[in-house]
Amino acid sequence: MARVLGINVSTDLLERWRGWFAPEVQPFSTERLVGLDPELVPAGRRVKPTLEVRDTFWFYSGNRIWLTEPEFAELPLKIKRALLFKREATGRLRELSPSAQRRVGAHLTDTRIVWWPTVLARVGDRPVLDYVDEGVRPSRHREIRSSAWTAAARLLPAAPDLAGTYPAGSGPNCFGTVLAAAGVPGAATKRVLQEPLEQWLVNRTTPIHRRDHDHHPGVVLVWRNSAGTAEHAAVTIGDGYALSKPSQAWCSPRAVWTVPETIMAARYRGLRLHRYQLDSPG
Repeated sequence: MARVLGINVSTDLLERWRGWFAPEVQPFSTERLVGLDPELVPAGRRVKPTLEVRDTFWFYSGNRIWLTEPEFAELPLKIKRALLFKREATGRLRELSPSAQRRVGAHLTDTRIVWWPTVLARVGDRPVLDYVDEGVRPSRHREIRSSAWTAAARLLPAAPDLAGTYPAGSGPNCFGTVLAAAGVPGAATKRVLQEPLEQWLVNRTTPIHRRDHDHHPGVVLVWRNSAGTAEHAAVTIGDGYALSKPSQAWCSPRAVWTVPETIMAARYRGLRLHRYQLDSPG
């Protein structure tokens, strides 16, 4: 069992992570191929990507070609360089230990590394784990006192089971995490959109305009854009901590941070924080 961001990762989940991070067939942006000799540009293949692979490579817009390792290896160097320009989930030789650098060997394109399954098998799981924890604070769920969990139980019955866990795959998001913590069945395993979140806020919460309850459980933090649309959410669990899920990606944990850390992590230009007090269940 591995531990990433202070969260235990089972052997089965880590195996799935490997497949999502280093699939047999991988996407490459065609943006930098414009103007190059069309005879050198590979045709690629048709692939219907999973949500997890889309999230790994940030494949949300633009054109991609899909290639296997042998297909990529046969390409001219300038085509490889173009395909790897600013590519997500792509390694750098300097990021590896000397022994891992030797094991990569002929799989390099200059100093860049495509994490094919064969390459990952050579160097181990460190690239996967580094990808997951890059730029994310470790979860602090182990710091919460049992008395705080007990105090939160009436408003957030599922929060202890969610805190410090990873989802089974891509899809579950911040809105679903908040609703699931408050006991909404099935919310933890799916992507919850704005409309059901808003309806739940109307039915189960009361808007508040002060910060002096942030250290208590059940304050729902909602970040809205200039049009008033909810973009992100978290919920306080007491003792000055909050539970949130940074994104819908497979690598995004249900993390516990302090309330100030949670607020800072979601501070983006154009978003404004609103607070709602979760009502006691009837």
